Amino acid sequence: MHRRLQELNIPANCPSDGTLRVDVNYPLALLLVRSVILQFSLPRQESVDWLERCWQSQVLCAANS
Repeated sequence: MHRRLQELNIPANCPSDGTLRVDVNYPLALLLVRSVILQFSLPRQESVDWLERCWQSQVLCAANS
C-alpha cells in the first residue's frame, strides 16, 4: 500500500509499530487512499465482480443529454 500511495504522490509512512500513516490534504487524496485500501483488502473475486458490474453499467453523460 505504501508504495502505491507514493506512486499517487500521497504522503505516507510506516512506523515501526506496523501502522500506515497517511497525510490527506485534499478530497481526491482521500478517495485515492480509500481505493488503494480496498484494492489491497478485498478478495480478488470481489474486485473482479465489481469491475464487471462497472463495465456493464451504462452511465449517461449530462453533456450528451
